[in-house]
Amino acid sequence: MNEQQTLWQFMSMESDKLLNQTLQHIGLTFISLLFAVAVGLPLGILIARKRSLSGTVLGIAGILQTVPSIALLGFMIPVLGIGAKPAIVALLIYALLPIIRNTYTGIIGVDKHITEAAKALGMTKFQILFKIELPLAMPVILAGIRTATVINVGVATLASYIAAGGLGEFIFGGISLNNTNMILAGAIPAALLAIVLDALLALIQKMNFKKLRKILMVLPFVIIVLSAFYVLPSAYGSGLKAGFTPEFMGRQDGDLGLKTAYGLKIRTVVISDAVMYKAAFTKELDVISGYSTDGRLKAFDLKILKDDKGIFPPYYAAPIVLQSSLEKFPDLENTLNLLAGKITDSVMTDLNYRTDYLHQSPERVAKDFLVKNGLYKSPKNGGAGTIKIGSKIFGEQYILAEMYSMLIKGNTNYQVETKTGLGGTKICFDALLNNQIDFYPEYTGTGLLAILKPDSRVIGRITPDKDKTYAYVRNEFVKKYKIKWLKPIGFNNAYALMMRQKQSAELNVNSITELKNHLDKN
Repeated sequence: MNEQQTLWQFMSMESDKLLNQTLQHIGLTFISLLFAVAVGLPLGILIARKRSLSGTVLGIAGILQTVPSIALLGFMIPVLGIGAKPAIVALLIYALLPIIRNTYTGIIGVDKHITEAAKALGMTKFQILFKIELPLAMPVILAGIRTATVINVGVATLASYIAAGGLGEFIFGGISLNNTNMILAGAIPAALLAIVLDALLALIQKMNFKKLRKILMVLPFVIIVLSAFYVLPSAYGSGLKAGFTPEFMGRQDGDLGLKTAYGLKIRTVVISDAVMYKAAFTKELDVISGYSTDGRLKAFDLKILKDDKGIFPPYYAAPIVLQSSLEKFPDLENTLNLLAGKITDSVMTDLNYRTDYLHQSPERVAKDFLVKNGLYKSPKNGGAGTIKIGSKIFGEQYILAEMYSMLIKGNTNYQVETKTGLGGTKICFDALLNNQIDFYPEYTGTGLLAILKPDSRVIGRITPDKDKTYAYVRNEFVKKYKIKWLKPIGFNNAYALMMRQKQSAELNVNSITELKNHLDKN
């Protein structure tokens, strides 16, 4: 009951944002559905007339639907940028197959005796199509539209990765923040939306033709009205535009802290960190929530705005390891600590630059660093057990995972299994707690705010000092989770607000306070 009350309280507190995201989600679903029907229905009619084309058209539509959603959105970005356009095109592509296939199936399923009789009565091809074939095929066609609608509701959750809005903002924010209520606040409305739309279209599909005819006359207008929901949320105004990751949006050392400590009010969209740097560089965004050691700072000529009120705590990286794994693998701790203190902020920025911008593999970057620093040894290929290494889904973590893998293989008789790209903090930490991995690189600020979540007095007391922050998370993790923080690697990958260097100079904005003052004036 308490969990339900907590969820309800969270949804009530975030009701405005939840309403906006739901409207965006409905809008995205129906804009793409409108275009999918406009493209898919004629194609279905065409291949029903020229059946020699059916295999090719249905084959292409089928292949497009098998492309992973995230990959499809990624392919769209270089051509269409970020925001609504690539999301709508991707959703349109996913909706095409059921609409084309069902239109084709419905029309060719019409009894030939009926169409032959119509021809004998002197009806033209268009009359036969609109007065006989489409009406008789309509239940099958509506079944395809129904399937496409449900598919689009689900896939539209991914739109938040490219700043297109929707209920995915809560879902991915919750995954990153280890916040079950946030995940459910996005997932429950999305599921209910799919169920309600499916039920409504099922009712329409079962109607007799006289009622169905009236419904079909108004249905296009209803879809157009629902499509317009996408532009209703108030987030789409004028002025500077910020892009924040889902995790940043829900953190006290993120958007919440910017509002409470600075009173910062800026038009904001949610976006994946995989594309936000490029979006800032191409002037689609003016401000982004980045990471202080990210190589794309250098690649895209971005400037960190000074955090003059100190809302971003220290984020010193260190491996966190199950105590049971340290007991099981006695040589593990000393091996992982070989990297302790070896990587400074500038070194990590350069390593990230090589993977993020020069597109060198994490394995190559990791090996070059270890060789340069005299830490690389050839693998021993021992058989004393297998250590499972996890990592989150960004370049820096891939590099660190590869370094640790090479250190373990070269200095111990253990084998290594890597489970990289585990998504946000929640996924990695849950995998560690459930003994699915033995360790992964974590950050003191994340351990403090996203996992331990102490009260504000504790946060205020320890975050100004990196050593106090490290000591606190180290002690609490051992007590609460039987997880040990090993020695810090050396660099501090803190959150930061960033702008293009040129824009920062033009606006004379060098700190977050100056950004706030600029927004207030304009």
